[in-house]
Amino acid sequence: MTTFNDTLLRAARGERTEHTPVWYMRQAGRSQPEYRAIKEKYSLEEITLQPELCAYVTRLPVENYNVDAAILYKDIVTPLPGIGVDVKIKAGVGPVISNPIRSIADIEKLGEFNAKEHTPYVLKTIKMLTEEQLNVPLIGFAGAPFTLASYMIEGGPSRNYNKTKSFMVSEPQAWFALMDKLADMIISDISAQVEAGAKAIQIFDSWVGALNVEDYRVFIKPIMTRIFAELKKENVPLIQFGVGASHLAKEWNDLPVDVVGLDWRLPIKEAHANGITKPVQGNLDPSLLLADWSIIEKRTKDIIDQGLEMPGHIFNLGHGVFPEVDPEVLKRLTALVHEYSAQQIQARS
Repeated sequence: MTTFNDTLLRAARGERTEHTPVWYMRQAGRSQPEYRAIKEKYSLEEITLQPELCAYVTRLPVENYNVDAAILYKDIVTPLPGIGVDVKIKAGVGPVISNPIRSIADIEKLGEFNAKEHTPYVLKTIKMLTEEQLNVPLIGFAGAPFTLASYMIEGGPSRNYNKTKSFMVSEPQAWFALMDKLADMIISDISAQVEAGAKAIQIFDSWVGALNVEDYRVFIKPIMTRIFAELKKENVPLIQFGVGASHLAKEWNDLPVDVVGLDWRLPIKEAHANGITKPVQGNLDPSLLLADWSIIEKRTKDIIDQGLEMPGHIFNLGHGVFPEVDPEVLKRLTALVHEYSAQQIQARS
């Protein structure tokens, strides 16, 4: 039997590793020809509803790139229909919600989430992967309350989150009721993912960078603290990530998380200097994957060198893989991260 590769789990706990572990956000799909062929027949939702197919898409990048973790193929809005949100993922647009939140009465209509009842296909996919198919950790995930609320209030993707931020400050009672409702859903969803076999968890607060630090502290941080405090009981590494949120990284460091995810805007050494004391994840600019290999190599080595100064480091992109990326570049990048980091770790020991 193949030995289980737990490098990512050890790095997330700040333990010594033989190399820097690596995985890529949106590694499942997007640029892979095998995935594109599947997408010609099935939508994202249709793939997630078929555990065998979903497991295949999830494990494909592990087999193709030799990364140190798989991340479950699904969307952050997957659990929302379970609580009564009418959401559809429209190609080229994203999640579109036909019953947006406008008042506390709308929030009071939302139900309770039960993973075994509402998303049994997700749990089946996780079990198939972790019991039969993977020799690396499976990362489960959920969207964070602010990001999910932004879809629910705006009715879909937004560039500025004007309705969301206005609702947040104008209707604090309703806002916190919504935060509590979403927190309950996230805790239930993630707990079920871990029970099914997920070995690490990432919470995507993709759009929370739209808030300033003070509003984050008042309207978001208390609920994130509750979520992570509850999930700590699951005894798996917890990763917090958002885009365009470098100004919030120190706030995340205060949360009961194990790993602070950084996008490409905040260098690791700067995060360290600014008081980030926990292991970090990141943070090559995904746009550079289209650049000449010499540039990718130089930037990657610099990120690894900075990461080795932290208590732990998981190499990743600063955001997700996009469709134009050549899969061979990701394969080559993974090998570079493994080989160069191993050399540097050996040289320091």
